[in-house]
Amino acid sequence: MTRPFLKMNGLGNDFVVVEARGEAFRPTPAQARAIADRANGVGCDQLIAIEPTARADAFMRIWNADGGEVDACGNATRCVAWLLMEATGRDEAVIETEAGLLSATRAEGDKRVSVDMGPPELRWDHIPLAEEMDTRGIELQVGPIDAPHLHTPGAVNMGNPHVVFFVDEEPSDALVKGSGSLIEHHPMFPQGVNVGFAWVKAPDRIRLRVWERGAGLTKACGTGACAALVACARRGLTGRAATIEMDGGELQVEWREDDGHVIMTGPVELEFTGRL
Repeated sequence: MTRPFLKMNGLGNDFVVVEARGEAFRPTPAQARAIADRANGVGCDQLIAIEPTARADAFMRIWNADGGEVDACGNATRCVAWLLMEATGRDEAVIETEAGLLSATRAEGDKRVSVDMGPPELRWDHIPLAEEMDTRGIELQVGPIDAPHLHTPGAVNMGNPHVVFFVDEEPSDALVKGSGSLIEHHPMFPQGVNVGFAWVKAPDRIRLRVWERGAGLTKACGTGACAALVACARRGLTGRAATIEMDGGELQVEWREDDGHVIMTGPVELEFTGRL
């Protein structure tokens, strides 16, 4: 049996999107890994199923490239929201995820979407961390004890767990891959963690690279961009709104003061269609 799919991306963070509102789509972890395999499958960072729900316009189910199911993905939310808005002709959509309900609206510009990602979770047990500590700067370091090259990162949950290290220059491939893979499964994070490396270039501009849990180095990470802005703002390194520069392009992120919600705005791209 074959299933049609759409290949989409948000700033190069790419997805295989399957319509599952008429017919269920529940791949095994091995099948999800095969689809995500860039050498022998379609190739993607995440596999997405659009499922029926009574609570919203659709439910979005997400598998990482390693076959594991996860609760949230900001760039995929923009892509699915754009598809739903195109189908209905409306300028807004509500998507249910395992992390909760997310509302999206069309933004100014071609194929640009804003998503209300909700308020960040900042309590240690909501990240979650293995032990209680201040999430503005947790007790974690990489390198020699007396001279670590990474230390005291911020921790934020944006529907999935993130740790954000603050660096003072362009994060290199070696740094992101080496430290990211090391920290992803650190005992401090019982559910694993997405690892961000944020270089604050100005109070309203952050250069960010992300090692994504279950996917590795990615061109962009929507929830990671939101987590980076929140972590930097909590440390007084930026204001509550900034442009986040990632390998695949830029996102605009605002942590609203009135209700504490994080708003992420950026483009989506439809690459091609096919059949699994």
